[in-house]
Amino acid sequence: MQTTMALDGDGTCIAQARHLAADFLTRVQAEHGLPVSQRVVDVTQLVVSELVTNARKYAPGPVLLDLRIAGAVVEVVVWDSDPVLPVARTADAGRVGQHGLEIVMALSQGFEAQREPVGKRITARIALTDDPGGTVAGHRPL
Repeated sequence: MQTTMALDGDGTCIAQARHLAADFLTRVQAEHGLPVSQRVVDVTQLVVSELVTNARKYAPGPVLLDLRIAGAVVEVVVWDSDPVLPVARTADAGRVGQHGLEIVMALSQGFEAQREPVGKRITARIALTDDPGGTVAGHRPL
């Protein structure tokens, strides 16, 4: 189960990416019977928004969004043309903006950034179901 979309970077691409994520997860649930909570749909849309926004902001050219089911997670993969890997900044409650990567890492079960022959690929993995113990995305509360 997978879907891919090339985004041209215009002002509507973030909304298009969010809609693709919601539609994909709805289809996964309806056609394949996999449980997907509304929280997971919301979290996935937020992660997609943050990763596509960063790609638009920091990389020239097109962006490729790939969503796929891998076991019990949805993988959100964003490719862009800039080879510079992102680095999460240290937490700073006084900083305005630039918290996107922190948000993605906090909401994801797994995160990785890889250089490609051209550009880079960012992958975030989000659990499809909520943990009955109340933990979010597989992380224990601090």
